[in-house]
Amino acid sequence: MRTTSPKELVQKAAGNNKNQTINELVKWAENGDTRDLENFARDAFKEQGRDFDKEFSEFMKNFK
Repeated sequence: MRTTSPKELVQKAAGNNKNQTINELVKWAENGDTRDLENFARDAFKEQGRDFDKEFSEFMKNFK
């Protein structure tokens, strides 16, 4: 059984390349630009009144 990579999931979510934000995020990931990816995520969480550090820590527990 083949699993879907994170990159494939993001590309599927972007549809047929119409979502410029998703395309930019994929480009950053491909280039290893984790600083801009993290800043984007922090800003998005802040706008929603969420705690990035807490939620990311909880998310990462899924991979231990």
